[in-house]
Amino acid sequence: MSKLLESVTISERLNKQIRFIMEVDKLKTILRRNHITSHRRENTAEHSWHITLFALILAEYSNHDIDILKVLKMLLIHDIVEIDAGDTFVYDTIGARDKAQREQAAAERIFGLLPEDQKNQMQELWQEFEQRETTESRFAAALDRLNPMLMNVYSDGKTWIDHSISVQQVYNHNKHIAEGSQELWDFAQQLIEYAAEQQFLQR
Repeated sequence: MSKLLESVTISERLNKQIRFIMEVDKLKTILRRNHITSHRRENTAEHSWHITLFALILAEYSNHDIDILKVLKMLLIHDIVEIDAGDTFVYDTIGARDKAQREQAAAERIFGLLPEDQKNQMQELWQEFEQRETTESRFAAALDRLNPMLMNVYSDGKTWIDHSISVQQVYNHNKHIAEGSQELWDFAQQLIEYAAEQQFLQR
């Protein structure tokens, strides 16, 4: 790839943008713990696409009016850091200890490939998503939790079963869905109860 960009005549700005675009292609190789409905493991690029579609379809369930374009942008980029940091399983207490530091370093490197204005825009959106303090970031985060719950239920609870996940763990980790959408949290609680009844989750 570097040889290609050295052999063509393009602006420095376009050069940086192409480098970034091709770098994030690596998301297709990052495997998540979740399984898709055909029961193979999902990669992060698939997750980013699917959750962005969630936002487009489910925007009406936000607790408040939202800038949907901003939500879509956040969801498209929120897991780009996994190229360097990997996918830390949400119930991995050891991996969680340095997750923030690993992801911050990844954000600085990967977004740093872009021209300065775009780098700053991407980093600000990523930080906003992580901090969960705005209406848009709370709704985006709600979808980021609802998506894997649905995938778990539709893949017969494989990830939950493999890791002996309990009902209480799922409640505790996902209750912030209510900050973005009370209606989707009401639905999510029914998913949890269904999963428990099917013995996908431990009581």
